[in-house]
Amino acid sequence: MANDASTVFDLVILGGGSGGYAAALRASQLGLDVALIEKNKLGGTCLHNGCIPTKALLHAGEIADAARDGSEFGVRSTFDGIDIAGVHAYKDGVVSGLYKGLQGLVASRKITYVEGEGRLSSPTSVDVGGTRYTGRHIVLATGSVPRSLPGLTIDGDRIISSDHALVLDRVPKSAIVLGGGVIGVEFASVWKSFGAEVTIVEGLPHLVPAEDENSSKLLERAFRKRGIGFSLGSFFKGAEYTDDGVRVTLANGKTFEAELLLVAIGRGPVSGGLGYEEAGVATDRGFVLVDEFCRTNVPTISAVGDLVPTLQLAHVGFAEGILVAERLAGLSPVPIDYDGVPRVTYCHPEVASVGVSEARAKELYGADQVVTLKYNLAGNGKSKILKTAGEIKLVRVRDGAVVGIHMVGDRVGEQVGEAQLIYNWEALPAEVAQLIHAHPTQNEALGEAHLALAGKPLHSHD
Repeated sequence: MANDASTVFDLVILGGGSGGYAAALRASQLGLDVALIEKNKLGGTCLHNGCIPTKALLHAGEIADAARDGSEFGVRSTFDGIDIAGVHAYKDGVVSGLYKGLQGLVASRKITYVEGEGRLSSPTSVDVGGTRYTGRHIVLATGSVPRSLPGLTIDGDRIISSDHALVLDRVPKSAIVLGGGVIGVEFASVWKSFGAEVTIVEGLPHLVPAEDENSSKLLERAFRKRGIGFSLGSFFKGAEYTDDGVRVTLANGKTFEAELLLVAIGRGPVSGGLGYEEAGVATDRGFVLVDEFCRTNVPTISAVGDLVPTLQLAHVGFAEGILVAERLAGLSPVPIDYDGVPRVTYCHPEVASVGVSEARAKELYGADQVVTLKYNLAGNGKSKILKTAGEIKLVRVRDGAVVGIHMVGDRVGEQVGEAQLIYNWEALPAEVAQLIHAHPTQNEALGEAHLALAGKPLHSHD
């Protein structure tokens, strides 16, 4: 195995997705000599198979809906259909531009970028092809892939994953989406906007089950209005091909038929066969176990991103990568408060949140110590202009800080930045109520909600 001075680094990072490249950029900025190893494309799932391309599809869906609904705004417009090749050209153009920019950024930081499939060969080395890259420290950032269920084979034909859905050469006439979490509701939203008939199957009692129950109910109401079907509370039993599609059977005996089945039950870590166990790295169900500073049980190895059992969000990967780089450079980073991470589901309408749900707050502080307030977007001028419905729900500790902000409505994802500050600075409702919010904006709804919670509502009833 070749190994010389050119392959010895302060830090060797296995995986060039959000967590890996963030660690590389920050470590290099802090003066560390870094090697970044990636077998596919720099940027990983988020840039090529996740965040960016899905949001491009969702925006195309928004344009399609706007064309359909132009008459509601006095605009004579018609929807003539989807040019799927044109949609993909738009999507791929967005991805390509960001990819080139990221490549240039990594090169400008003097990071040694290695294309190839790496394998952990010891607690301080990674092998790629016939070359061994040795580091004072190793960061594992090998990400995740779409999950399936026992007995359910994703064949890329009629039973597909989100990876297949992103490059599908047609709009399906009908689709069953297995899984009502973030991935499932986003693709259901896209396909409905494109003209497909969609049914979501979710075994838990609500769509987006990780969100506050009020947000789930609001989304369900909006999806019913849009004509998106869903079945809740019964788990998947089996799937089989029909003459012209696929049939899904649930545990309660219900069956659904469609042209395609999208399996969107989440993503699993990529850790098997990469030498982790041989190096003594502790794992659980494939996830690499870490402490609050992303340290594994092996002193020379850290892990970040979808590979570890934290929130599977690109911005969490960024934050974990930065944390590890700063720790290894001798700084004193603060552990991440995962409750304080903003979360956005980009379906129509959007769902955004930060902090804890009402149910979780009651567990933490006691039911009698939790106060909630709902502000309906019907009272917000910009939301009226946009013709969007929804709510902002605030959760606070009695006589204390706001500990949860939960929003449903078009474009509310753009308001989660202020919500994040409110939660992470442990703001009191009266403190937020002092701030002047621009009118008319949807951001103003956050201010109005806090005015009401502080006991001085303006454009809302007591």
